[in-house]
Amino acid sequence: MLKKTNKLALNHKVLRFFLLPIVLFTTPFYIGQNAKAGLEFQWDQDSGYRRLKWFQKENQRRFRNKIYFFLRPSDRKTDLLKINLAIPKSFKVSLKTEKISLCKVRIGGFENRTKCLEDIPADIEINTDESSLRSLNIYPYKAIPSNKDSYAVVLKVNNPNKSGLHQFHSYGQPKGKSILSYLGSWTIVID
Repeated sequence: MLKKTNKLALNHKVLRFFLLPIVLFTTPFYIGQNAKAGLEFQWDQDSGYRRLKWFQKENQRRFRNKIYFFLRPSDRKTDLLKINLAIPKSFKVSLKTEKISLCKVRIGGFENRTKCLEDIPADIEINTDESSLRSLNIYPYKAIPSNKDSYAVVLKVNNPNKSGLHQFHSYGQPKGKSILSYLGSWTIVID
């Protein structure tokens, strides 16, 4: 009888040695915690690429979303007469001009929320090519100054059905020039 209890106690120690680490390491995966990664993948890694800051309220598929595409003071070298936003093919949502706006924005952080402070009146035009490429042309009534204020293009849309990375490119027409110059790119994540 003593031999059986010693064997049972030994089996219990071995089982505890293997089972306890497995339970401890797999528990966070079963709880369903979402960890935000500090690494952003960009497939356009050439030296001319410029990453811009953005914020979205929801990142789940088919959810109603509000996306802020920021143009910070460091992103604008001169006054901008026109902003062009190239929308990727994979971002299949219905766009309406009344759901798109341009505003002076306070970029949120640890203590503050992202918030539009003042709407900037602008004409908004949605372009669609034969190759299903879409872009937004935004013509503010007054040029966007190159001061210390941050501005944002705000889209109120329902997220697309497919999840993934969606890379938006922005171009701006500086004051005194007739061509568009590259401002930067945003990569939106839809889970």
